Amino acid sequence: MEYHNPVLLKETVEGLNIKEDGVYVDVTFGGGGHSREILKYLGEKGKLFAFDQDQDALANTIDDSRFTLINENFRHIKRFLRFHGVKKVDGILADFGVSSHQFDVAERGFSTRFEADLDMRMNQKNQLSAFNVVNEYEEEQLKNVFLQYGELRAGLAMAKVIVEHRKDQVIKTSEQLKKVLNKFLPPRHENKVLAQIYQAIRIEVNQEIEALKEFLEQTPELLKQGGRLSFISYHSLEDRLVKRFIRNGMFEGEPERDMYGNFEVPLKKINGLIVPSKEEINSNSRARSAKLRIAEKL
Repeated sequence: MEYHNPVLLKETVEGLNIKEDGVYVDVTFGGGGHSREILKYLGEKGKLFAFDQDQDALANTIDDSRFTLINENFRHIKRFLRFHGVKKVDGILADFGVSSHQFDVAERGFSTRFEADLDMRMNQKNQLSAFNVVNEYEEEQLKNVFLQYGELRAGLAMAKVIVEHRKDQVIKTSEQLKKVLNKFLPPRHENKVLAQIYQAIRIEVNQEIEALKEFLEQTPELLKQGGRLSFISYHSLEDRLVKRFIRNGMFEGEPERDMYGNFEVPLKKINGLIVPSKEEINSNSRARSAKLRIAEKL
């Protein structure tokens, strides 16, 4: 399997402040780049668990007695770690978003570059695909997907056009979808708008926002005191959730304050936002929108 270089490799792994005998989790294994780097820091007694729901990622498993790969969605992190006898860990790493491999395999339907059936499932066993979203969702549902997950101002109009078109013909491929929405794709901004459309549908298909929230809520309980989180996000929806959760332990609203205006949170941020260097962006285009945030359990 062809997987590109992991983004912010050095910064993300160093952010974990790894202990030789610690227990760590890479919840987005992919090609295994971050996991292999973590293993370099671990001694004989150290342990690394990795999660990936994509069947293709299993081909990259690491032959190392300290390593265990779990073929599940990271939203189930606590349950599957307990299955392996682990209740507390020293650090968790996540590189959210779609892997370069998923983008580059045309038939997976993630990329705007290829003609392919509408799919976009990160877990190929899931029933819901991009085809179902585009062809079966009601107009209101489609509108909400485009507005919330694609941040597309024309979300309502796009939903109307899709619903009207599919009365006569099923929308089966990426090229058909592109033609249906052609009037919303100005030549100068076609790729940008298409990327937003694909992002919206992909997030809905894979329940990415719900999974991210469920995962984040479990991390404070899983981390030992002084344990670290090291998270890379690629779009504002993810990054806002990560930033807010680190700041006040919630996704909406504000935590309850005492009479002096203070409030307790389970995490503290370590340093500020970290972004890739110009050199990394030039050598790895996927790094362009990456944002790394690091936090520690209080």
